[in-house]
Amino acid sequence: MSLAFLGGRAVARACIIVLTVLLGLGIAVSVARAQPAFASDRLTVEVVGQGPDVILIPGLASSREAFRPLADRLKATHRVHLVQLSGFAGQPWTGGEGPFVDPAVEALAAYIRSAGLRQPAVIGHSMGGLSGLLLAQRHPGLVGRVMTVDSLPFYSAMFGPAATSASAKPFADRMAAGILSASPEVFAAQQAAAAKGLSKTPAMQEAIVAWSLASDRKAVAKAISEVMTLDARPGLAAMKTPVTALYAVDAEGALPPAVVGALWMREYDALPGVKLVRIEGSRHFIMADQPEAFAKAVDGFLK
Repeated sequence: MSLAFLGGRAVARACIIVLTVLLGLGIAVSVARAQPAFASDRLTVEVVGQGPDVILIPGLASSREAFRPLADRLKATHRVHLVQLSGFAGQPWTGGEGPFVDPAVEALAAYIRSAGLRQPAVIGHSMGGLSGLLLAQRHPGLVGRVMTVDSLPFYSAMFGPAATSASAKPFADRMAAGILSASPEVFAAQQAAAAKGLSKTPAMQEAIVAWSLASDRKAVAKAISEVMTLDARPGLAAMKTPVTALYAVDAEGALPPAVVGALWMREYDALPGVKLVRIEGSRHFIMADQPEAFAKAVDGFLK
């Protein structure tokens, strides 16, 4: 329905003013209303703020709420696009047994085109960071810059430099099977234990568990099996998109800080001009464990 149909130029001007005020205040504007051409069963997007575009992609079994503090801070100066991947944190999953990561990456590309974004900055946490790298590799003209937050181009490299997609597949298959077969009680206990290794912050630990329990287990199992075997390293050398890679080190973490630093240097070595940023005293959810350091790193990335 056109604005002219609703009452002429005066009404049209009034609607535009109202929309501008809403954006300036950082109130979420429905993507479905703003961009009716975009529809996807792989993700939804909430838009807040006004200014240069920034896309935020959460990680495995996570909610867009993981990035809410960042979005609230950025919306005064940026237009922030908070992605929610289907199957995670209560978002319905209709993908069945089909692939997870590739369709999500293509949906992100479709969203950028549909919304008319011009080379937005992309910030992705964990699997979201891997998705950002793949998006820039496969659609280099769509992305202005990428920040990965505690994300590797090949996650199974944590098993050692000799790891390959083929060698990681049996382990990935066992992980996926375990997710699907665990009883509700066992699964909840597993998520509670895992959350303590993912964040030092009690509130974030609780959120991680809640998001996991609200996720579709078929989607989680499919996603984790793909992430453990998906290797984006062969495409790094040809990338021209600027990339900043944040990584967390924690003296009480699963891996010693020196090992973590060497791992990130090795795995991103082929990427021209990559900027590695070490965040001390943090586990996987850097945005919760070290919010000030995270905010400083994001500000530097967006300048």
